[in-house]
Amino acid sequence: MITESIQSLFIRDLNKLRTEIDAYSDEKNIWKTDKNISNSAGNLCLHLVGNLSHFVGAILGKSGYVRTRELEFSLKDVPRAELIQQIESTIEIVNSSLGRLSAEELMKEYPLEPFGYPMTTEYFLIHLFGHLSYHLGQINYHRRLLDL
Repeated sequence: MITESIQSLFIRDLNKLRTEIDAYSDEKNIWKTDKNISNSAGNLCLHLVGNLSHFVGAILGKSGYVRTRELEFSLKDVPRAELIQQIESTIEIVNSSLGRLSAEELMKEYPLEPFGYPMTTEYFLIHLFGHLSYHLGQINYHRRLLDL
């Protein structure tokens, strides 16, 4: 039950991410920064798909994805269509990876220690969902502030 709930929440918010990126009236504004807003919506989007493709897809789903985290923040002007394609690929990766996890596997230790200490897979997935939600809110606010 919990596996399906976590999976459903990830898919819901990844679809919201796609909606947010698609909602920019001017595609150039996806990459805009201003004053104390140092990360563009485009870079936050790249960061989210890289993060989930790595921690869920590669680590749990054995997808073979190789993350280059630095590019998530240094790439600029990636076309909106490519961002949306990356979000859609991430939805597929997250859906298939989490769809294979049992409730018992959620209680097992996550294979990595990203915070420097052991934790269950369930704990880390809840953290990743919070991370997705946090940056999704930033992207929504970014769009409403800077897509003028």
